[in-house]
Amino acid sequence: MEWLTPALAIALFMVLAAEFVNGWTDAPNAIATVVSTGVMSPRAAIVMAVVLNTIGAMAGTAVAATVGKGIVVPSVLTLATITSTMIAIVAWGTLAAKVGIPVSKSHALLAGLAGAGLAGGGWDALLLDGWTKVGIGLVCSLVLGALGSWILGMIIIRIGGHMRPTRAKRTFDRLQIVSAAAMAFNHGLNDGQKFMGVFAMTMLAGGATKAFEIPFWVMLVCALTMGLGTSFGGWRIIETVGLKMARIKSWQGFAASTSASLTIFGASWFGIPLSTTHTITSAIVGVGAARRLTEVKLGVLKRILLAWCATFPCCAALAYVAALFANRL
Repeated sequence: MEWLTPALAIALFMVLAAEFVNGWTDAPNAIATVVSTGVMSPRAAIVMAVVLNTIGAMAGTAVAATVGKGIVVPSVLTLATITSTMIAIVAWGTLAAKVGIPVSKSHALLAGLAGAGLAGGGWDALLLDGWTKVGIGLVCSLVLGALGSWILGMIIIRIGGHMRPTRAKRTFDRLQIVSAAAMAFNHGLNDGQKFMGVFAMTMLAGGATKAFEIPFWVMLVCALTMGLGTSFGGWRIIETVGLKMARIKSWQGFAASTSASLTIFGASWFGIPLSTTHTITSAIVGVGAARRLTEVKLGVLKRILLAWCATFPCCAALAYVAALFANRL
């Protein structure tokens, strides 16, 4: 492989490292509800997430195309700046995982690309169409996730109130497994594709390809890497999202996962990159409020929101400084 220079190999390795961290720290959000309610054992939930994350990541390329060529002008990103950006993402994601705060690796990635783009080409390096999609994704993840789960929760309360408790629990336990599986698949469909786009962009920057393209082997490598990261569990994040923020029942887990899953699927269909973390967390808040708002631990939610707000500026700044340094080497 004459095209695989040392600089390109290092850059591609760091992209896969960021994909691994994405699977390790973001995918647990997809199964947090089904684990916290006790419907599935942690081991079984992780196996399900690994398989369906991998399949989902290989199910399309619309989001990958948006991230790879619609966020920043590819020509301003060198291998050195891409490597620096990935290092910033890995560091931020690992720090958040250690303290058990679910931050968005999607926003970390987008912020990192923005910072590196600004360092290499100024404001002209940012592409309006792609950032418009990012804005739409942010609104969808926060509003549709919460609103959808609240509406579905209210419907379930009305219907489930007429069911026998044992029958209701058995029914929603089964439905929650289905919704958690769909959530894991859609996490791969959206989040898994983002780093595929960066991988393809890195191949282009390194001269390995003449045009932006995502061959099957790139999809396979990135999907398997994310699946491997998912297998490590991310237990602190599962604990924060599924237990500390709100104590939910299986019917609430079903409502939250269903709402979040549909939101992510719709966004993926139109190539809109959004945050799985934001979507499922908002959905849990929404379904918690459907029963009573006091079920949501506002102190924990405040910590999560502060981490969300810090992600974009911190990762953009880290990538900007790293890219300035890398561009002078």
